[in-house]
Amino acid sequence: MKHIAIAFIIGTIFLFMACSGGSSDQGSEQAAPLKVGMDLRYPPFETRNAAGTPEGISVDVATAFGEFLGRPVQIVDTNFASLIPALNAGEIDVIIASMSRTEEREQAVDFSEPYFYFKIISLVNSSFAEANGITVDSPKEDLTDLRQTRFTGITGQVSASIPQSLGFELEIATNLEAAVLNVVQGSSDVLMMSAFPVTRGHLAHPNDTIVLWDPFVSSPIAMGVRKGEAELLEQANEFVANMSQPGGLYDELRVSWDDTVMELLGRYGLEFFINEN
Repeated sequence: MKHIAIAFIIGTIFLFMACSGGSSDQGSEQAAPLKVGMDLRYPPFETRNAAGTPEGISVDVATAFGEFLGRPVQIVDTNFASLIPALNAGEIDVIIASMSRTEEREQAVDFSEPYFYFKIISLVNSSFAEANGITVDSPKEDLTDLRQTRFTGITGQVSASIPQSLGFELEIATNLEAAVLNVVQGSSDVLMMSAFPVTRGHLAHPNDTIVLWDPFVSSPIAMGVRKGEAELLEQANEFVANMSQPGGLYDELRVSWDDTVMELLGRYGLEFFINEN
């Protein structure tokens, strides 16, 4: 009986330790949320639905990345200009926010391989286009080879910096609406910008404008992580490499977002942002 009692006590102790250990391990294995920074003012990539819940193409990318890491995702709505400071201050873990990978930004953060490309295309005055034989399929050189082409743009944006770098005079606009109006009214011939502002301008003024689709720039969009976080950067690159696999994230995003992007662009679906050229 004594031996039986001792065996019972030892068994009870092991059972208690196993239960305690299991509970402790479960707590330690509870993955910390992946805090993803993005500015939720830019549909269809980063926005909120009618209930105020974050949604969009970038939100889907962030959710899939969290699943890849085995971590729940917390979207942190952050003004675009504050994303890099927020990352380096530890307020967020990663930037997934349609952010272009540029040399200047690479001084402050590490970037993954690109997963999208944002193209700079042109809104062109219809009368100017007709007079110079320019169509939606013309090469961009048909604009820049004409030295009389008049550009409009917004200071501090590519709409201004690219024409100025090419030696063209510029009609400065205070905002996007004013720049579009310059083209519509004919005081300027061309506004170059990212796809959605250009196509919105055209859809609002279809008789006065055309879209020239040949891009001036194809900006690589990548995830941003803090300098020195080599493991997270390696995981991000592995995730991006897997996006193009059959049945991978690109295919899922096409199913979810092709119709929305086609409606907004009027000509292309999500493939416009997946392909570099």
